[in-house]
Amino acid sequence: MAEQDVPGEYLDGYAEILTEVSATGRRLTRGEIESRRTLGERAADAGFGLRALVGAHLAATRAAWPGAPGSADSVLAAMQQVVDAFAEGYERAQRLAVRQEEAARREFIDDLLYGRSDLGRLAERAERFGLRLSHAHAVAVAEGPAAYDEGDPVPRHVEQSLISRFGDRSILLTTKDGRMLCIAPGDQDQVLTAFAKQAYAATDGGRVAIGRAQPGPGGVVQSYEEALNTLDLASRLGLDDPVLRAADLLVYPVLTRDRQAMADLVREALGPLGAARGGAAPLIDTLTAYFDSGCVAAEAARRLSLSVRALTYRLERIHKLTGANPADPAHRYMLQTAVIGARLLDWPAKAL
Repeated sequence: MAEQDVPGEYLDGYAEILTEVSATGRRLTRGEIESRRTLGERAADAGFGLRALVGAHLAATRAAWPGAPGSADSVLAAMQQVVDAFAEGYERAQRLAVRQEEAARREFIDDLLYGRSDLGRLAERAERFGLRLSHAHAVAVAEGPAAYDEGDPVPRHVEQSLISRFGDRSILLTTKDGRMLCIAPGDQDQVLTAFAKQAYAATDGGRVAIGRAQPGPGGVVQSYEEALNTLDLASRLGLDDPVLRAADLLVYPVLTRDRQAMADLVREALGPLGAARGGAAPLIDTLTAYFDSGCVAAEAARRLSLSVRALTYRLERIHKLTGANPADPAHRYMLQTAVIGARLLDWPAKAL
């Protein structure tokens, strides 16, 4: 905003203060300083730029200088005090505005992710932050070795990297419960992929889960919960992929939908392993490695740091105890499903 566009009300009393203070050489009184701060706050609230406002003070100083008594040093000293007080008020108003904006943003994100507030009102508020909730959205959630807040260097670095590449594109980056979140339109999967890549690198090997695109105002909540559940599944199943997509893991929520049925399967299929020396856990680990390696004994043995002979002995022991042969396709599906259930239910560490 140009200097001539700054209304005179923000310079109210400046010429008089300049004349008197420069003539006497005194410092501004507490009341004069506070009046400049107040004007600075009002100018900030009105949306005037600080550069234009300082320029207006300089122009007013030049205009008043011929009639201002005292030395040049006293005039400049008075101007310095006025501008300093004015800028302090301006910055104070800006900090308050930033805090209010952050509070509004945080309240919106809480309402959005917890499904609180009227959906119509929520959609109106979302437009302020660049989201159109009438469209489908997907959410990616990244977690690292530490908890993150919005102002931390890691989230800021990820946000700057995405904005420099994609612009805003109706993207919202934030943090929640120590994790980083990226909310993007459902048809912009490349944004979420880039977020996952940046977050993985910035967290020094963290993990990212991407929920499926879901339509409507409640879609963000659904996608967010899918991403959280995917992170939980990855932790319980020991999945080591750095980027996980909920769409690729839909079988697991299906398996756990009836917890009692899954517990019964684990108890019937794997319960006899508890009679083995050392308990069921080592044999569960053996089955996990065997199935994860595509039922290739040599690869499973390598993963477990065993000889192939030792692995074969364990598989035979499992067959003897359970009556199910892991190498037999007719038994494999039942055993593998039971092993997945055991990992999801944290058995045998926890009782079924």
